[in-house]
Amino acid sequence: MDDSTTEPSGVREDDPEQDDATEQRVEDRRERQQEAAAEAAASLGRPGRPLNRQSPFFVGFVGAIGVLFAWGLLHVVTQLSSVLLLIVVALFLALGLDPVVQWLQARGLRRGYAAAVVFLGVILVFVGIIALVVPPVVNEAGQLLDQAPDFVDNLLKNHTLRDLDKQYGLITRVQEELRKRATDQSLWTSVFGGVLGAGKAVVGGLFSAFTVLVLTLYFTASLPTVKASVYRMVPRSRRQRVSFLSEEISRRVGGYFLGQIAVATLNGIFSYIMMTIVGIPYAAVLAVSVGVLGLIPMVGATLGAVLVLIVALFQSGTAALIVAVYYVIYQQVENYVLSPRIMQRTVAVPGAVTVVAALAGGTLLGIVGALMAIPVAAGLLLLYQEVLLPRQQQT
Repeated sequence: MDDSTTEPSGVREDDPEQDDATEQRVEDRRERQQEAAAEAAASLGRPGRPLNRQSPFFVGFVGAIGVLFAWGLLHVVTQLSSVLLLIVVALFLALGLDPVVQWLQARGLRRGYAAAVVFLGVILVFVGIIALVVPPVVNEAGQLLDQAPDFVDNLLKNHTLRDLDKQYGLITRVQEELRKRATDQSLWTSVFGGVLGAGKAVVGGLFSAFTVLVLTLYFTASLPTVKASVYRMVPRSRRQRVSFLSEEISRRVGGYFLGQIAVATLNGIFSYIMMTIVGIPYAAVLAVSVGVLGLIPMVGATLGAVLVLIVALFQSGTAALIVAVYYVIYQQVENYVLSPRIMQRTVAVPGAVTVVAALAGGTLLGIVGALMAIPVAAGLLLLYQEVLLPRQQQT
C-alpha cells in the first residue's frame, strides 16, 4: 500500500505566482488610497500649524465654555432642587429602615418581602397617628364653632368692654369696620386666593409625601443592588476600601435614625403616662406631638415640653409645676442614661460638631436638614478619621 498522500487536483501548498498576485493587489490598493488622500488634501488646502493651546484666545474661550457649563449645571440643580430633596429624604429613610430589613432577612425573609413588611409597618404607624390626632382636633373645632355665639355674647356683656364702648364707641367702630370689609370685593378675592393657595399647598404636600413613600419603598427593596452598582464605578484597587467606608456610613445613618425614633417614642410614652396621671386634657394628642417634636435634634424635646406646659397652665398652677419638674428630671435621664445607651453603637459625634451640624442643616433645609445633619456629620467625621488623617501622617 502506498503511504504517500495525494493532494487534491489544482491545489498546491506553495504557489509563488498566487502570492505575488495578492501582494500586487494590496500594493495597488494602497497606492490608490494615497493618491485619493493627496487629491483630497490638494482640494482642501495644506494643513496649518497645530492650534496653540497656550494662547490667550484659546484659554479664554475654554474658560468661558467652562463657566457657561457650570452656570447651566447650577441652573438645572436649582430647578430640580425640590425633586433632589425628595430623593435625598427617601434615601435617608431607606438607610434608616435598612437595619430592620436586614434583621428580618436574618430571620429567613427575602429582601423584597422584608422591605414590604417594614414599609407596611411604617404606613400603619402613620395611619395610627393620623387616626389618633385628627378626630380630637375635628371634634374640638366643631365645639368651638358651636360655642362661638356664646363667646361673642359673653364678650359683649363684659363690663370693661362696655365702658370702652361708652367712652370711645369701640363696638360700633368694630361693627362698621366688619361691615365695610364684608362688602369689599378685594377682601373676598384675597380670601379666595388664600384658600386656593392653601389647597394647592396641601395637594403639593400630599404629592410629595406619596413620592417619598414610593421612592423609599424602591430604595429599601433595591438598596444592595444600588450600592453594588455604585461600587462598580470605583477602580478595582480602591473598591474594597470605598465599600468598607460606605457600609460604615450607611450603618451609622441607619442606627442614628432608629436610635432617634426610639428616644422620641420613649419620650412620648412616658409623657402620656405622666399626663394621664396628672389629668391633663388631650393627653394622647400631646404625647404624639411630643414624640414627633422629639425627632428634631437639640430643641425638639424642649419644644414638646413647652407645649405640654402651656396646656397645663390653662388647667392649674399645680399641674404646670408638676409638668415642669417632670420634664426637668426626664431631660436629665434622657441625656445621660437613655440616649447614650441607645446611641452608643450608632453615631459618635462630639457635642460641638452636633450643634454646628444641626444649625447648618436647619439653616439650609429647615427641619429636614436638621434631621439629616447629624448622620451626615458622622459620615464626614468617619472620612476625616479614616482617610484624611492617615494621608497626613504619611506625608
